[in-house]
Amino acid sequence: MQGIILAAGMGKRLKELTKNNTKCMVKVNGVSLIERLLRQLEQCNLSRIVIVVGYEAEKLTEFIATLNIKTPIIYINNPVYNNTNNIYSLHLAKEWLCREDTLLFESDIIFEDEVLFGLINDERETLALVDKYESWMDGTCMRLSDDDTIEDFISGNGFKFGETGNYYKTVNIYKFSRHFSETHYVPFLEAYIKASGNNEYYEQVLKVITMLAHPEIKARRLNGEKWYEIDDIQDLDIASSMFAENDECVHLMQKRYGGYWRYPQMLDFCYLVNPFFPPQRLVDEMKVSFDKLLMQYPSGMDVNAMLAAKNFNVHQDDIVVGNGAAELIKALMSLLHGKMGVVKPTFEEYPNRYTEPLEVFAPENRDFHYTAEDVMNYFDDKAIKNLLIINPDNPSGNYIAKDNILKLISWAGDKNINIIVDESFVDFAEEADATIIRQDILYENPHLIVVKSISKSYGIPGLRLGVLASGNKQLIAELKKDVAIWNINSFAEFYMQIAEKYKSDYVEGLRLIREERKSFVSRLENIDAVRVIPSQANYIMLELVNGKTAKELITDLLVKYNILAKDLSSKIKSGEYIRVAVRNHEDNEKLVTALEDILKGES
Repeated sequence: MQGIILAAGMGKRLKELTKNNTKCMVKVNGVSLIERLLRQLEQCNLSRIVIVVGYEAEKLTEFIATLNIKTPIIYINNPVYNNTNNIYSLHLAKEWLCREDTLLFESDIIFEDEVLFGLINDERETLALVDKYESWMDGTCMRLSDDDTIEDFISGNGFKFGETGNYYKTVNIYKFSRHFSETHYVPFLEAYIKASGNNEYYEQVLKVITMLAHPEIKARRLNGEKWYEIDDIQDLDIASSMFAENDECVHLMQKRYGGYWRYPQMLDFCYLVNPFFPPQRLVDEMKVSFDKLLMQYPSGMDVNAMLAAKNFNVHQDDIVVGNGAAELIKALMSLLHGKMGVVKPTFEEYPNRYTEPLEVFAPENRDFHYTAEDVMNYFDDKAIKNLLIINPDNPSGNYIAKDNILKLISWAGDKNINIIVDESFVDFAEEADATIIRQDILYENPHLIVVKSISKSYGIPGLRLGVLASGNKQLIAELKKDVAIWNINSFAEFYMQIAEKYKSDYVEGLRLIREERKSFVSRLENIDAVRVIPSQANYIMLELVNGKTAKELITDLLVKYNILAKDLSSKIKSGEYIRVAVRNHEDNEKLVTALEDILKGES
């Protein structure tokens, strides 16, 4: 068996990175694509590797000569690389295709070794490697039958987004038997070039062949193995995070702060949403209005404040809408002055945004538990002007019941302290009707500021919605002036417009997540190497008690199981802690299984 690599193209979409180098010389985590591919092929005992070169061919061949590759390498030059597509490059290698079985690669693909070994070890002689279509993929797709027969190639105008659930994307890696190349591919390749010219793609030949009664070629479906096609700098960025080594992979993933739809096989236990809301009917209602929402301006701040007021049953001049709670937190922290009291560990966005002194209360117990009484006792003589309470707290999940929060609010009023209560996770608490966004509470306590992230509890982080409510009308007015008039988009506005119709669905979703949290906690408590900290939020903090560090565990979860969780080492300096989200039962079981496997030697 031999390998053929098509490496003649210019890679214009990579811009500066390919100004003086061909695309396969671009580096992912310090290693060029061509070096990685050649070292992978070196493991396969191939008879030869044929490389079709063109753009910056001399630089490429000189570089490969430095790699000390033992497998014989043969170069074919495509002198018209700038005027032709890959069909012509493959046509130049047609004689080699007919000499023996061939592994065919495009040079802009990065993949893990299992992809290559699985293809080689598959007993079927002629295969197109494919993967289930995902939104990040671009290029030729196909439909398959149950026996892996290629029913149709989908490209251009034939591509229908509504049918992508049935599509598979070509990975641009193939295995051709010598017989297939001699009797099918090369004859059709020559005929296709005569009919259509050199500026086409070699997949078009395969499309024609699949129309035959006995096309010989089948599809080989990937099953979670990692690969990526690098066409532009965004692709390069994603590939760098996917194929980074161990803890560097974790670092690169977490610093993205989201956008994980580009990693469809990864389970995100790091970022916190509601897995049981919104219902499909709400999603469908938004889809129906997609075109209008995409192409028309949203309303301004006053209208959106009115919609928020309707949803939370408060007055319009007592609430402000943010592009996520983060926008409101930043604006609020710039308006407050004086020493601020905080409980740690906690959600760091507030203290990180605050430029004036902090007074920190750190509960001295294993569960990081504290009560309203504990907070009042600690801050009673600390001369603070502002007090921050996250309820339930993040990452501990510590919860102060509503009656006690109201006592704390009253105490703060008596002490002339502004109290900020972030209740982004309060709807997940066992207590019914735990929110303090109530008109009477706001009016009776003008020193109270309540922040709520809609993303967290309502499961819509992509809409970037948050609210801040207060009886301090001057503060609300200043915040409205501080944020942009169009600070949320039309999709977020439309969600607020229709959300009230789905209140019963929301209540049911909260019931389901509370049930799943109980089940999840029960499963986690059976793992000897972790200690579960009680939580009333949609996340659970775990202490590692038998030697494994949080960094090691988070790395193992991502590298071995494609699960992303939160390392709390930066928040908690003594002990080893991680935080995991509560997802649906199937996902939670996958995490439990992974933890059991990783920690079985630690207990």
